[in-house]
Amino acid sequence: MSLVDTYLAGLRQSLVAEDLDQLKHAHGASAADLQRLSKRYPLCPASLLQLLGQIDGTHYRDYPNGEVMVLMLGSDLPGYPYYLSSVEDILAEADGLDTESIVELYEGWFENGWLDQEMDLIGEGIDPTVGMNERLCFSHCINNGGTSRLYIDLNPAPGGTVGQVMRFLHDPDNYEVIAPSFDHYLQQLIDDDYAFIRPEP
Repeated sequence: MSLVDTYLAGLRQSLVAEDLDQLKHAHGASAADLQRLSKRYPLCPASLLQLLGQIDGTHYRDYPNGEVMVLMLGSDLPGYPYYLSSVEDILAEADGLDTESIVELYEGWFENGWLDQEMDLIGEGIDPTVGMNERLCFSHCINNGGTSRLYIDLNPAPGGTVGQVMRFLHDPDNYEVIAPSFDHYLQQLIDDDYAFIRPEP
């Protein structure tokens, strides 16, 4: 059994019945769509392609047999779940307006020295000069990404790893590497027994 198959098997055992019923409507992305994604992001991890090949998104995703809104991923934030973006959503985001780098997005913050005084914006291994759309955004959090998103970082800074998983968190804003690869990321969620599904007490 592959890592993705193991992940999905454990996920299905952890989800509530309502989410399981919704997930039955889901199908995998087409070979053509996966090829489009690979063309846009040639270093897209094989395990992410395999996951999308089985479930092509759960973020308000309209499938022929019904809409799917299932939170099926987590991060380093305890009890905080995320949707899986579809191939179409990933490509639309890549071609969207989010082309600025972290440095450009927070230009005024750097100039005013707020970052040094109030927040730790950028974690180790992240290159703040890379345009955000050069990172593959594969997941939005429970409130549609406004608070947190997950990326495959394909252009790391020295000390980082190509394909590392980066988490964005809003208020206070922070970009942090949470796994050295997508495979490690899935394994972490498995080892944590899908704790993101259960809200904090």
